[in-house]
Amino acid sequence: MKISCVQMNMEFCSPEANYIKAEKLIADAMNESPDVIVLPEMWNTGFFPHENLAELSDKNGEKTKAVIGSLAKKYNVNIVAGSVANVRDGDVWNTAYIFNRDGEAIAEYDKTHLFTPMNEDGFFRKGEKLCTFELDGNSCGIIICYDIRFPELTRSMTVDGLDFLFVVAQWPDVRIPHLATLSRARAIENQMFVACCNSCGTAGQTVYGGCSRIIDPWGEILTETDGNESIISAECDTSVLKNIRETINVFSDRRKELYKF
Repeated sequence: MKISCVQMNMEFCSPEANYIKAEKLIADAMNESPDVIVLPEMWNTGFFPHENLAELSDKNGEKTKAVIGSLAKKYNVNIVAGSVANVRDGDVWNTAYIFNRDGEAIAEYDKTHLFTPMNEDGFFRKGEKLCTFELDGNSCGIIICYDIRFPELTRSMTVDGLDFLFVVAQWPDVRIPHLATLSRARAIENQMFVACCNSCGTAGQTVYGGCSRIIDPWGEILTETDGNESIISAECDTSVLKNIRETINVFSDRRKELYKF
């Protein structure tokens, strides 16, 4: 499965401009003939407007479904559409949408761990469910940014088998080494591919660091980029999954009776 990560520099508080830009970047990514295109976190508004947040947000994902869903169908490609600020049932959520090749929204995920140092929990509702889905017969899951600091979240998805984890983020440049280490650790400990798509540029007072990467189950970096807006792509050979899982029996050797969670 070939994956392309779109490391987008969105315009802060400018959703209309960002939908137009996302459409262009998705078209550019199709030059790589990917099976899956990935967008970063909160690409419709930037992370995150404190004023007029609800007014700037998507409404029940309607615009995202219309724009990104139509592109998925047009290009016959799966799209992990990052996440968007999204109003639903009177609350604002940080919501990720996943589209198949027919343009159907086959899954959605509300960020479960909100970043309290930036008061995200004061503006958004916490999600209550994990999210797994299939793309072209491959088992996949998604987490959003701060979620990656909670390995128990990822392990809860992977115990039943997961081939790909998509990490969509707006991670600041000052902590990029953390993102690099955590994304590689999640790949190694769970024996799966990790596609980490970060944003870049400035939103409010924060500079976001890019450095998106795609990592194989051995922890090898298949491709990565710097802090500038760019598109990276890698072919992920799923035949290595069987080999590593038979060589290092992490899941069959677990001692569940010793764990507290």
